[in-house]
Amino acid sequence: MEWRKNQGFIIVNQITVGSAEFVLGVHEKNPNSFVTWQCKGKDDYFWGHYFTNLLAAQKDFCRRALDEIKAIEGMKKPPKTNER
Repeated sequence: MEWRKNQGFIIVNQITVGSAEFVLGVHEKNPNSFVTWQCKGKDDYFWGHYFTNLLAAQKDFCRRALDEIKAIEGMKKPPKTNER
């Protein structure tokens, strides 16, 4: 696996949901600094959430992926009708 870095953070985990990718990074010089980003094209990182606790960062990483899954599922559901 090729190591990726952004703004001093080493990307240690990633997940792709649909066309969205989410990553979890740890700072290379400050091991108590973590971030989750959404990413496009493996080098366009945005909407960073920053943490000083690994567990909180992992929770956010999972929550962001699950939120994307729910959004995709919501788009696939047929619209409700008010038939009686």
